[in-house]
Amino acid sequence: MGETVLRSESGQLQDTKKPTQTKRRRGSNWKKYMTGYLFLVPAIVIFIVFLWVPIVKGMVYSFYHIDFVNGNTFVGLENYAKVLSNPDVLLSVRNTLYYMLLCLVIGFWVPIAASIAISELKFFQGFARIAAYLPYVVPGVVLYGLWRWMYDPVGPINAVLGAFGVDPVAFISDPKWSMVSLVFMETWQQFGSAMLIYLAGVLSIPRDWYEAAEIDGAGVWNRIRYITLPSMRNLIALMLILQLIGTSQAYQSQLAMLDGGPNKATLTYALLTVKYAFTQLDYGSGTALGVLMFLVLAILGIAQFKLNKEEY
Repeated sequence: MGETVLRSESGQLQDTKKPTQTKRRRGSNWKKYMTGYLFLVPAIVIFIVFLWVPIVKGMVYSFYHIDFVNGNTFVGLENYAKVLSNPDVLLSVRNTLYYMLLCLVIGFWVPIAASIAISELKFFQGFARIAAYLPYVVPGVVLYGLWRWMYDPVGPINAVLGAFGVDPVAFISDPKWSMVSLVFMETWQQFGSAMLIYLAGVLSIPRDWYEAAEIDGAGVWNRIRYITLPSMRNLIALMLILQLIGTSQAYQSQLAMLDGGPNKATLTYALLTVKYAFTQLDYGSGTALGVLMFLVLAILGIAQFKLNKEEY
């Protein structure tokens, strides 16, 4: 017999299993799920080869002077001292923080407001979802060409402003407006994907809560304030961390639209890293900047993990 019967102090019978049977069950579970584990192997290999191997090599290369002709030379902390003594690094950090702040103030609340507005629609809700998501699928080349025309001194935006007697604004050639213009462009393109996530969160809220609030006489704004936003608190916090991580690595639009100009007003930290590595061909200094960014993003990633753990 693989089981024994014990009598507890209350007089009830309890079954206990021998250790051999427990070990046998664990072994059978391993065999049962072996096929599933095998399906994970390609994903794990890709994850290691294309993510962790470059990270580890980047950490190693940050201590070397990279020379593809004469070979690499160990220089210790020289690359870190070089980049930290460059005034453009501090400027790029300020520009990156400014960009992150603009994205938070201008763009973070747009998908939240759009998801709530779409959830309140009685008709054409499906059409509204598709229309809001369409800018996200616009290719980058088309996007940058479109918004260069939109921001042109004789473009449609300045034409509308001129109709109200406002002088033409140099959106992309004026350092005061260049970063703001990029944020508006990226908000228009990317809010649709975040909106779908928020919309799923809104639609997961029990409808009974809204019906009870309507019976009690609560209007739209009160339902949003006391039901929708509190129910989405964890999701909003999680998306905030993800946005901070994403915007801290911004360089594509800054490179394609203005190449860090005008007057280095859009020179972000990630763009400076790219310039070190692929313009100046100083891969050691570029990887040193990348390692410093990795450490900061690791802290944000840990915060995201803890928020995600608390949510579930």
